[in-house]
Amino acid sequence: MKNTTIIAGESAPLPQEIIQKYGIKTVPFIIDWSGENAISGENIYEKMRNAQRQGLKTTPKTSQPAIGVYKKAYDELLSQNQDIICITVSSKISGTYNSAMQAKKMLNEEAQKKIFVLDSLNVDIGEGLLAIRAAELIERGSSAENAFKVLEELVPKVHLFGMVEDPRWLEAGGRISGAVAGVLEKMQGLGMRPVLGIKDGVVKPFTLKMQAKDTAGALFKEIGALIKKIPGKYYAAISHADNINEAIRLEKMIEDKFPGTKMEFVNMTSFVIGAHVGPGTVLVCLLQD
Repeated sequence: MKNTTIIAGESAPLPQEIIQKYGIKTVPFIIDWSGENAISGENIYEKMRNAQRQGLKTTPKTSQPAIGVYKKAYDELLSQNQDIICITVSSKISGTYNSAMQAKKMLNEEAQKKIFVLDSLNVDIGEGLLAIRAAELIERGSSAENAFKVLEELVPKVHLFGMVEDPRWLEAGGRISGAVAGVLEKMQGLGMRPVLGIKDGVVKPFTLKMQAKDTAGALFKEIGALIKKIPGKYYAAISHADNINEAIRLEKMIEDKFPGTKMEFVNMTSFVIGAHVGPGTVLVCLLQD
């Protein structure tokens, strides 16, 4: 029986089968959306689209897990004699890492030695891929301490790219100003769209794609450029904010062109990130082995 449990936030959109396979414990985030129940839609992204069509100004807001939520998770696992590796969304865009660390400091010295908190410096599927790698290391018999050291070395090897459908959602989520959103809208009207990415834990525009109506194609080019620049074996994951067709197209492109890249999963983008980037967004992440 393994003696280390991985904790990941709901900010990592891990499929349920992976969570069950590795016994990963997920920590819930808080979503606050006034009037959500009155908006039709099968998922949060359909609801966001419908709210926009109806001219409603209401948008979903998210909050990090409270310190007490992490403390409760730690107490539960420690009572089962488990060591803990806790992986969080980037500390540069969320206070989640701080919550996890403050909860650890509430424990006695011996208990603290059994808990390892990793700032992923990434989001969504980037956080998810690190959680899978952590779980695999534990399955192979690694101690929590040694697995954590490997993960620290892997953090800068996580490469995430994304493309949004409507920059106004980034504005509504407070990620960009109205002026910047307006510029991006005009650029989209001319067929130009930025590819976003993570650099030093912060979401930033990476490149500008001309005639980029094809989201899957634009992201595939970024992946190809990365693999050409840094050859090697990669693990990959894709998430989408209710844009399954482009996500599946991108998955097939990667499998056909780069068969040595292991696709871990394709899943819906976590609402923690999706509430800010908006419906239609597609994210792809590669983790260098």
